[in-house]
Parts: sequence; C-alpha cells; structure tokens
Amino acid sequence: MNLDSSPIAAIATAPGRGGIGVVRASGKNLQPLIAALFGATTLQPRHATYIPFRQADGAIIDQGIAIWFRGPNSYTGEDVLELQGHGGPVVLQMLLARVLEAGAELGLRLAEPGEFTRRAYLNDKLDLAQAEAVADLIDASTEAAAKSASQSLSGAFSRTVNDLVGGVTNLRMLVEATLDFPEEEIDFLEKSDARGQLAGIVTALETVFRQAAQGALLREGLNVVLVGQPNVGKSSLLNALAGNEVAIVTPIAGTTRDKVTETIQIEGIPLNIIDTAGIRNDDEAVDVVERIGIERTWGEVGKADVILHLLDAAHGPTRDDEDIVAAFPDGVPVLRIWNKIDLSGHKPSADVMPDATHVYLSANEKTGIDLLRAELLRIAGWQQTGESLYLARERHLIALKNAGVHLARAGEHAAQNDQSLDLFAEELRLAQVQLSSITGEFSSDDLLGVIFGRFCIGK
Repeated sequence: MNLDSSPIAAIATAPGRGGIGVVRASGKNLQPLIAALFGATTLQPRHATYIPFRQADGAIIDQGIAIWFRGPNSYTGEDVLELQGHGGPVVLQMLLARVLEAGAELGLRLAEPGEFTRRAYLNDKLDLAQAEAVADLIDASTEAAAKSASQSLSGAFSRTVNDLVGGVTNLRMLVEATLDFPEEEIDFLEKSDARGQLAGIVTALETVFRQAAQGALLREGLNVVLVGQPNVGKSSLLNALAGNEVAIVTPIAGTTRDKVTETIQIEGIPLNIIDTAGIRNDDEAVDVVERIGIERTWGEVGKADVILHLLDAAHGPTRDDEDIVAAFPDGVPVLRIWNKIDLSGHKPSADVMPDATHVYLSANEKTGIDLLRAELLRIAGWQQTGESLYLARERHLIALKNAGVHLARAGEHAAQNDQSLDLFAEELRLAQVQLSSITGEFSSDDLLGVIFGRFCIGK
C-alpha cells in the first residue's frame, strides 16, 4: 500500500445501481479542490450543500449534496469532501474522473483499498482493532456478527486489551524498579503481591480470549462438508438444514455432480454447508463428469472444518463407507450422520462414541435435525453466554495466545522467588508487546499493508 500523503479520491459506495452514490476525497488541504469544483460557492464545514456537479466546461454531470469535513474533525483526520449524487455507475465514474481532474495540481490520485481507513488509523482516529472492525462490520454475514463488529468498532475490545496492557505494565514497573535498587533487601514478590497481580492478569486474559474466540466464530464461521455414497440423502439434509429446496433430490444415484453451497446460521454462527458428489469407486462412476465431481468432493473435504459423513441407517455401514472413513484427513472433526431412520426404525438421538459422534435423523421427515444443529455448535466450541463478544481475527487470537504463554513463563520465574526477577520482567515485556500489537501500538508496515489491502476501495 502506498504510504505517501497525497490527497486521494474514490467511489465510496458499492458497485452497481442505487438511489445514492458517494465520491469521497481526503487530503491535508482540500480548499483548492473545492474551489476548482465549485468556483465561488462556499462550503460550510459539516453542512450539506445542494449543488450541481459540473464538468470543466460547465456541463452538468449530476446534482447532489456536497459536504466538507475540515480536518481533524473527519473520518480520516484530514480534510474530507463527500459528493453525494445518484447511484448510477456511469454517473459516479464521470464524477470521480472530474474530481481527479480538478485535483490534478494537488497530486490527487485514486485511493488504494482501505486507504481512507488506514489514514484514520495513522491519524489516531481509530486504533488497529477498530480499523479492522470497520471491514468486519461491512462484511458481517449475520446479525450477531454485525453486533459484535459494532462492539469492537466502538472501542470495547481495544479498551479491554488496553486494560490488560496496563496491568502488565504496572507489574513490569514494580519488577524493574526492584531490579534498579538491588541493595534493598526486601522480598519483592511477597510485599507487592506480584504473584497475585499476575494471577489476576492471567484470569482476565483467559476471559478475553474466550470472548474473542467466540467472536471469531461469528466472523469466520465453519465450512461443513457433506460426504457419503450416492443416494444416502446428502442433498436432502442440505435442504433440511437450509429450510429451502436448494439442491435437487431424486432417487437416481449421482444426481449431484458438483458442489452446492448454502450458508445458514445457527445461534448467529454462519455455517457454509457444502453438498458434494456421492463417492463411489471409479469403476462404478458412470461417466467422466461424475468422476470429476468425486475428485472435487475430496478437494472440499481437504478444506473442511467439519465433515458430516452420511450413512444409510436402514442398511448399515458398507465396505465403501469404511474406505471413505479411511481417506478422511487427520484432525478434522467428523459427525457420523445415520440418515433415513424413518425407514430403519431408529429413534432420533446423538451419541458421543470413542470413534466419533453418531447422530440418527431423517432428513426427509426433518426429525433429529435440531440434534445435528446442537452437535455442530458443540464441535464449534460455541457456548451461549451473556458476555459481550468481540469479532476477533486470527491474528488477535494468536497474539492473545502468545501473551498467555509469556505470562505462564513469568509465573514460572515468579515461583523461584527473587532469584529470577530479570527473566520475570522480560517475559512481562514480551507479553506486553503481544497485547499491544492487537491495537497497533507495535505493528510493522508489512502487517498494515496486509490488513488494509483487504478493504474495499473507497473505505
């Protein structure tokens, strides 16, 4: 991502047609741009002005509202100009081209993805966790995810992390002060209750990690792949979970030739349910299309967070079912789904066995589906709590986990009394660095480029 401070501009609304479209510009001083666009018309800061948007020759492109936000009282901390017109793609492209033309002498250029929000971060309008929450709020696929993203955007997650950093910093200060005055023969750990303070920080960190891990589920969701022989009811189960006829169901084996994906939500967690081609031996596959479908099935299995292995409860497992199980990747949770209990006489149930969890249901009759939903939540590690959740990212979880490792090592040094205070202090410092990386106090330019490069242009 470009690090220069040139003024930037971009279309800030999503591609396509809409009632309103916005072209946004940001820079340290946009008065010359405003003058080039509107001549003698004066824009009052933070006031909407209804005005024609004109080409350089005076021809009208559109009529709409212009709003000027004088820095630092703006989203980016710089001057920001927003032109709100009609949301046709051609009109917006013409308006953007005119803005770039009018600002050419200022060095105005097209913004890169996420550059407006990056400037907000660099100008201390947002910390890094809040900046990431902007993108998460835009991308939220469920109501629960949107609420958690809004919670993080408001600064709740950052404040919690900063409280942890403050606790670690205070303890570091005490330890390092003791190191600076070694002639004071006192039992530092006892008199300052250092072990008690450390235990309190560890407990608080565990709570934050639990809330963040739960929130990460809301953001990332799970890829759930339906696998089994032809005609065991994979497509029927997809339809039952989705509550809609999204997949074709027939008595003919091999109906599904390619993957069918449907996103559902359970307790606000997005689940990408992927129906795949039925697996049977190459000798049995009737044509090249079905064989390609089977190859793609195994490709999806390799990317799965959870595998639902469907079996026919009316006929029991076969040798082919055992071959399918043997080919599953290690470490991926597997649910054995015994379908068609309306034909086998089994009752709906979910049994946790040493080899796997077995769920008995009927996709056709839609009995036992709630048991499957509950097992998917259990595997996901979801717990219904009254705690606030933060829409955390993988890097946040890694930083929290690493901080926990350093605090655990600090505890080991604390157990040696005052003989290892220097190592105690160093582990506290490393924990502080990990925690501070979440809000961006310690972040490399490479990391910032990755984070903001995933934003949409105009944001």
